[in-house]
Amino acid sequence: MSHSTTEVIVGGGVLAAALAFGLYAVQSTGFQLQSTGYELSASFRSLEGVNVGTDVRLAGVKVGTVTDITLNPDTYRADTVVQIRDGILIPDDSAIVVASEGLLGGNFVEISPGGSPFYYEAGDEVLDTQGAVSLISLLLKFVSGGGEE
Repeated sequence: MSHSTTEVIVGGGVLAAALAFGLYAVQSTGFQLQSTGYELSASFRSLEGVNVGTDVRLAGVKVGTVTDITLNPDTYRADTVVQIRDGILIPDDSAIVVASEGLLGGNFVEISPGGSPFYYEAGDEVLDTQGAVSLISLLLKFVSGGGEE
């Protein structure tokens, strides 16, 4: 075997390993080239820690992603579009909340389901929203004794 043949074989092995790693990464993150599902919109006072691509969860299970965030210049609120997977029906009295994974974890969007027998359809707006709560402002309020009267 010549020196250049060995280099070609090793290069092919490295390329195959890189492709295998890439395929594993795509499968483990749930990335999809073609999105399936329906979109809902919501308007938040604060979306601190939420970006396009952030998980949307229901009972701790990922059921969608945030697909668009824009600032509404009239209301100064963050207008958000979330895409929910097909087959997941959200009652039309549900709330959508920005939640935190813990003190050091990131934020995600959580759907708190209601009990209505009717469901949101594609393009509907979720009116019951709760924005992100700033941990720093809560700590400052606690330290300064701002809640006592």
